[in-house]
Amino acid sequence: MGDQVAFGVVEEGGQVIARVGGHPFHGVEFTGERFPVAEVRLVAPMLPSKIIAIGKNYADHAREMGGEPPAEPVVFLKPNTTVIGPSEAIAYPGKLSERVDYEGELAVVIGRLCRDVPAERAGEVVFGYTCANDVTARDLQAKDGQWTRAKGFDTFCPLGPWIETELDPADLAITTTLNGEVRQSARTSLLLHDIPALIAYVSAVMTLLPGDVILTGTPAGVGPMSVGDEVGVSIEGIGTLTNRVISRD
Repeated sequence: MGDQVAFGVVEEGGQVIARVGGHPFHGVEFTGERFPVAEVRLVAPMLPSKIIAIGKNYADHAREMGGEPPAEPVVFLKPNTTVIGPSEAIAYPGKLSERVDYEGELAVVIGRLCRDVPAERAGEVVFGYTCANDVTARDLQAKDGQWTRAKGFDTFCPLGPWIETELDPADLAITTTLNGEVRQSARTSLLLHDIPALIAYVSAVMTLLPGDVILTGTPAGVGPMSVGDEVGVSIEGIGTLTNRVISRD
């Protein structure tokens, strides 16, 4: 499609994209154009106004970070300038950090303006789900005591490869690989605070806008990446998000 950017619907098991006009939040209208996935460049499926991330939401990960699982969700924000799409490069800020980690996660994409959403109605505000990598400068996280700088570098939130709109997120396999080797493997049924609870908790604090993203937390097995590494986040029913690490400097 040249330099044009457009929305599309993935069909035929991820092999074909059917172009749609306008914005999918306002209803899908097909243009009649269809393209093989191999002939288009996938970009981040959404640019959120904000990314709300949840820390230590798997018990094993909370313990590997040196503490017990929290009683309530641990909430922090990532700027939308962290977002990149599939196959785009994670830029390692080597002048500022000596350890940058992968954190594979299930991401929730909000589909409508909402606030104070009851957990039992959380599904009404969800547009869909995608894969995410909550990239973290681990040494800066420990040094700063709060997580804004460690989580906020440009390119530190890969999202994709697309948004799956028909999915039950309650018990999905989630796997992170580094250069083809499995480093994280868990199921979303192990989330300490499930997606309805997270939406209720976050929306009690802040208004959520269409396209906002909630990162639901990472399982145990986080670890460092180096320049030249390739990291993949795969979630059952969605697909695989793959990004290579390059030097920012």
